[in-house]
Amino acid sequence: MALRPPSGRFRVVEEPYKINERITAKEVRLVGENIEAGVVDINTARAIAKTQNLDLVEIAPTAVPPVCKVVDYSKFKYEQKKKQKEIKAKAQKVVIKEIRFGPNTDDHDFDFKLKHAINFLKEGSKVKAYVHFVGRTIVFKERGVNLLNKFSEALTDYGKLEMEPKLEGKRMTIILAPLPPKK
Repeated sequence: MALRPPSGRFRVVEEPYKINERITAKEVRLVGENIEAGVVDINTARAIAKTQNLDLVEIAPTAVPPVCKVVDYSKFKYEQKKKQKEIKAKAQKVVIKEIRFGPNTDDHDFDFKLKHAINFLKEGSKVKAYVHFVGRTIVFKERGVNLLNKFSEALTDYGKLEMEPKLEGKRMTIILAPLPPKK
């Protein structure tokens, strides 16, 4: 008697590649180790794979004719997962640090926040700086633009401006990306 999972249904795992009898093409381009590469009939390809005690795996289904590789399928799947993990590990995650200003920010606070922004850009993070307008301070939009322009000019040695000052609701925002490391 088979045990049913709590959901009442059996879970079917979908294979990412077609193998052996699941390949529906009439002709395939055969590749692999110890195999003469070329276009062959599907039955011939299956026979070649069977004589070597390996699987016929469709690796490029959109090609004409589809490309199939003679390989041990479990080993092939393992190597594909390993490649995906490697790609994921190498991918850089974008970190965005936020710095908030008011339209009436004085020089000391500006310098303090500028030092923080320099550190963020040096460590490779993007910096999102914004001026938050509260209440009636929205009438001082030009102060916000001037403040953000001064901020981006002070950071030209460490990062480049990705987004010009833009007013969204009560916030005026810019985004700075770090400069690529010098070789």
